[in-house]
Amino acid sequence: MTPPGADAAVGDALRHHTRPGTLQLAALPPLSLYVHLPWCLKKCPYCDFNSHERRGELPEAAYLDALRADLEATLPLVWGRRIVSVFIGGGTPSLFTPAGIERLIGDIRARLPLEPGVEITLEANPGTFERDRFRAYRAAGVTRLSVGVQSFDDGALKALGRVHDAAQARAAVEEARAAFDTFNIDLMYALPGQSLQALAADLDTALSFAPPHLSVYHLTLEPNTLFAVQPPQLPDDDTASDMLDLICERTAAQGLQRYEVSAFARPGHRCAHNLNYWQFGDYIGIGAGAHGKLSFAHRVIRQVRWREPAAYLAQASAGRAVSNETEVRRAELAFEFMLGALRLREGFEWAWFTERTGLPASSVRGRLDEALARGLIEFDAGGAVVRPTARGFDFLSDLQSMFLPPDSAPQGG
Repeated sequence: MTPPGADAAVGDALRHHTRPGTLQLAALPPLSLYVHLPWCLKKCPYCDFNSHERRGELPEAAYLDALRADLEATLPLVWGRRIVSVFIGGGTPSLFTPAGIERLIGDIRARLPLEPGVEITLEANPGTFERDRFRAYRAAGVTRLSVGVQSFDDGALKALGRVHDAAQARAAVEEARAAFDTFNIDLMYALPGQSLQALAADLDTALSFAPPHLSVYHLTLEPNTLFAVQPPQLPDDDTASDMLDLICERTAAQGLQRYEVSAFARPGHRCAHNLNYWQFGDYIGIGAGAHGKLSFAHRVIRQVRWREPAAYLAQASAGRAVSNETEVRRAELAFEFMLGALRLREGFEWAWFTERTGLPASSVRGRLDEALARGLIEFDAGGAVVRPTARGFDFLSDLQSMFLPPDSAPQGG
């Protein structure tokens, strides 16, 4: 049932989205679903995600009700479109009980057509690990687990403010390996005081579990975090570069392919959900602070949900979960596309660019030629595929910023 007051808002939105606009999209891209569960045990000092420390009992049932109302209010915008992937992120989604996750997946399946064999990922934290809990998530319908280990070193974990220790990290990954055919280990590098040898030990431990997928992120000091106010001593740029070289060498030796800047996978185990992001696919985003992107025949829009959990609970239950909606300007579409597509080792086909932005290839040809001259990209398959070179990967932010609209300040990914 659509929440009270939602029908009029949805009707207005549909009229706006279907009227003539600046674009002409011949086809709509694949559609994913992101679900944000915002609570965690403790806010990490480096984290700038919309996460909130749990205070008292988790309002699991009320939040699941709000998610269902949010999804129902969104359905008219995506009628007839099938979901290619589901990602349940946070926060720490594994704070929710397996029964709660089963209810969430059941609510999704009852309201959206899912592709057969759809990938359903759940993020999990070793600090919430209990024996057989991961198996219960598998039974609930989760097909892929992403374990936020960050490090297997007790000193590094303490420096990062993590709530788990190295023993819990190992136990959680072992359980994930036993319960899931596909699972991911999240690692971070360039940590406070970390040496190349310490990173090598972390990699050895991670690779000893033969993970189908490994995500490795450079620790960065983000604004509005504790680390931004009280910055730790981090390895210098040369050491960090040596660390990335070591990561690429060790993973390749173990049969993991670097298919995206921060992602390494065995054949058949790439993250379908993230691939859809990077290929400028569409995604519904439900939950506190969740972002979404939806394409229509004549425009591309971005939506943001209410950020604070209490506000989200109140607004979503009334059918007003979206706090902000903007149309992506025609001048911004090329940059939005390139921000993700150039993260991919294999690059992108020209057909994706025109199909998913509605822009002619000529709108970016000059900037691509400049990137080619600078050795940042190369063309393949008779010019039908554009992909970053090794140099382009090393200077990815510079490459991406070449596609910014003239009235924008430089930024990168």
